[in-house]
Amino acid sequence: MNVVILAAGMGKRMQSALPKVLHPLAGKPLLRHVIDTARGLSPQKLCVIYGHGGAAVPEMVATVAESTGSMIDTALQEPQLGTGHAVMQALPQLDDDQPTIVLYGDVPLTTIDTLRRLVEAAGSDKLGILTVEQANPFGLGRIVREDGKIVRIVEEKDATEAERAIKEINSGIMAIPTPHLKKWLAALSNTNAQGEYYLTDIVAQAVADGVPVVSSQPSGEWEVAGVNSKVQLAELERRHQLNIAHALLERGVTLMDPARIDVRGELICGRDVTIDVGCVFEGRVELADGVRIGAHCVLVNATVAVGTNIKPFCHIEDATIGAASQIGPYARLRPGTALGEDVHIGNFVEVKNSTVAAHSKANHLAYVGDATIGSRVNIGAGVITCNYDGANKFRTVIEDDVFVGSDTQLIAPVTVGKGATLAAGTTLTKDAPAGKLTISRSKQVTIENWKRPVKIKK
Repeated sequence: MNVVILAAGMGKRMQSALPKVLHPLAGKPLLRHVIDTARGLSPQKLCVIYGHGGAAVPEMVATVAESTGSMIDTALQEPQLGTGHAVMQALPQLDDDQPTIVLYGDVPLTTIDTLRRLVEAAGSDKLGILTVEQANPFGLGRIVREDGKIVRIVEEKDATEAERAIKEINSGIMAIPTPHLKKWLAALSNTNAQGEYYLTDIVAQAVADGVPVVSSQPSGEWEVAGVNSKVQLAELERRHQLNIAHALLERGVTLMDPARIDVRGELICGRDVTIDVGCVFEGRVELADGVRIGAHCVLVNATVAVGTNIKPFCHIEDATIGAASQIGPYARLRPGTALGEDVHIGNFVEVKNSTVAAHSKANHLAYVGDATIGSRVNIGAGVITCNYDGANKFRTVIEDDVFVGSDTQLIAPVTVGKGATLAAGTTLTKDAPAGKLTISRSKQVTIENWKRPVKIKK
C-alpha cells in the first residue's frame, strides 16, 4: 500500500516556534508516532507532506529513515491550500497498483489494528473512511448518510443546522484506490467557505462514480484525536500513558497508581514487578522478575536484573544492575555503570563509568568514577575516586575484598591490591599493596593553652 502523512500545518495555537508535528508526546515527536505506525503496515511507498517549519520536518524524517533503514519520501506543500491540495503533492510518488492510506502527522495514537481493519473494509475497490461518533462534534466534518450509506462529508462551516446535528464525524483518515484518488483530486474545487481543496470532497465524487464508500471505527475515540494546542497535547499524553499503564497491568505489573507513571520509550517488565508513583522511564528500560522501583525514580536506557530493589528518588542512566542489588534512596548511576550481583549503592552515592563486582557496597555519600571495583569491597562514607586532573580522566582499580575507610581520596591512576585496607582519612597517591593497611594522615596534635575566638562586641 501507499501511505501519505499530512504534516504541513503551522499549529498557531501551539504558541511555539517548533512545528506542531515535532512537539513530543511520550518522549518522541507526534510525527514519529505516526511514521512508526505507518511503518508497521509495511507500505511500498511512504510519503510525508511538509510545509511550515522549514527544513526541520524533512530533517527529522531523514533521521528516522536512516535509523530504521526505511525509505521515506517527503514533498513540500507551498502554499498550504487544504488537505486535498496536500495529498496532490504526493501523487507522483504513489504506486497505482496499491491503495493509498491518508494519515495525519498531528494524530499520533491511531493503532495499527485500527488501520488494518480500515484497509480490510476498503479492499482494493472501495473508499474507506475511519469515522467515530462524538457527543460534541463541533468544528469537525460530519458524515452524511442516506439509507445508511455514506453519500458525502460536510465541513462544519459549510453544514446546515440539520447536518451539524450529526454525531458521526470524519477522522480524515482514509483508504482510497489510488487510480480513483488521482482522478478525484484533479476534479476538486475550492468553492467553499475556506477557499481550500478539501480531501473530503472526493466522497461525493466516489458516490457519483458508483464507487462504494464504507466506514470503519477505531477501538477508542482517542485514536483519532488530533493536537492543535498544548492543552490537547497534554490530554493525549495522559491518555497515552494510561493506555501504557493498562497494558502493563494486564501483563501482571503492579502499579501503585496507574495515573502516575510516564513511559517515554519502551518499558519491558518481567513477572511480579512493582512500580511506585511518579516514576519516569525513557529509552529502553528492562526490569526483570521481582524488581521493585520506589517512588519518583528516573530510569533511562537501563537494565535491572532479577530481585533488585531500587528505592525512591534514584536517577539511573545507561546502566546495568545485577540481580538482588539494593540501590538508593537518592542514588545516581551515570552512563557506563555496570553493577554485579548483590551490589549495594546507598543514599547520595554517585557511580559513573565504573564496574562494581558482586557483593560490594558503597552505602553512603561516595563518588565512584572511572573505576574497576572487585567483589566484596566496602566503600566507606565520603570516599572519592579522584579521576580528573582538569584535563584528562584516569582509572582507579580496587581489587577483591578491599576495605576503603571513610573520607578517603584515591588519586587516579592508582590500584588497591586484593584484601587491602585503607584507613579512614587516607589520601592515596600510590598503589596500596595487597593484604596490608595503608594510612596517610598528618600527625594528630593537641595545642595547649589555645582559646576559641569570641565575637568582638561593637
